Amino acid sequence: MRIGPFTLDPPLLLAPMAGVTDLPFRRLCRAYGASLAATEMISSRPRLMAHWRTMQRTDHDGEPAPRVVQILGVDPREMAACARASERWGAQIIDINMGCPAKKVCKVAAGSALLRDEPRVAAILTAVVDAVSVPVTLKIRTGWDKNHRNALSIARIAERAGIAALTIHGRTRACGFAGRAEYRTIAEVKQAVSIPIVANGDIDTPQKALAVMRETGADGVMIGRAAQGRPWLFRDVACFLRSGKLPPPLGEDEIKAVILHHIQEIHRFYGTAQGVRIARKHIAWYMKNLSIPERLWRPLLREEKASAQLNGLRFCLRRSRQAA
Repeated sequence: MRIGPFTLDPPLLLAPMAGVTDLPFRRLCRAYGASLAATEMISSRPRLMAHWRTMQRTDHDGEPAPRVVQILGVDPREMAACARASERWGAQIIDINMGCPAKKVCKVAAGSALLRDEPRVAAILTAVVDAVSVPVTLKIRTGWDKNHRNALSIARIAERAGIAALTIHGRTRACGFAGRAEYRTIAEVKQAVSIPIVANGDIDTPQKALAVMRETGADGVMIGRAAQGRPWLFRDVACFLRSGKLPPPLGEDEIKAVILHHIQEIHRFYGTAQGVRIARKHIAWYMKNLSIPERLWRPLLREEKASAQLNGLRFCLRRSRQAA
């Protein structure tokens, strides 16, 4: 799969997720086989462009190419300016968010709310594509609700505007993350346009990734929530797509080393005070994925010091086998 000058092999993408896909997590998923990992979305509103959170989210230190920034907004001129700034900061691909279902996003007509305004979609896409020299991609849902599934119409607008690839989450905005993703709409879009199509939604195993690619004809798949606490999932999916076989499972020692390194990188990236708080959700995801009893790791979510959090995590990982 190609996006502009970049070949994605394997065609596996990490979904941008607010509060999750920071630099430490992106680097980790890339190391385990994701070919693309976009930042958390950044707002195109001018007053937020210089905010420290924006600078933090667009930090690409040590991140392999291609580096992707996802932008969010409703004004074509502001979106174009945000894209230009992102390119200056090192983005090699600009991704436009028209899929976020969050109420605080949709109430200002951004994210998936834009799917109800096709002329504005066209204006934003054209403005951003014209503003930068790097490829521009788009992420959408199948529509606003089940009675207004217009992904096919949006895809044609995107193709005319020069969008380099389109990711489709197989749910409407009204669905949120409930129920099962549907892939028929993605298959219809793939048949109708010539730009690369990426399928997203409920892809949580290597077998599901291959099945979705076959069902939809998609050029690639995007994995989001399933990678939380399991970044090595990309390794398994990549192997299965290439050979039809699963790789040998990761050894216990490697898994423990990955977890500890990730938490240390979070502490280092954010500073210990903020890092300890941000690490809590990742610890919970890892512990649940490893089926470690909650009584062992729950106290770690109350720790305020990085050293105590790490020491407690090491204790849990040592005890995990006999306590499970």
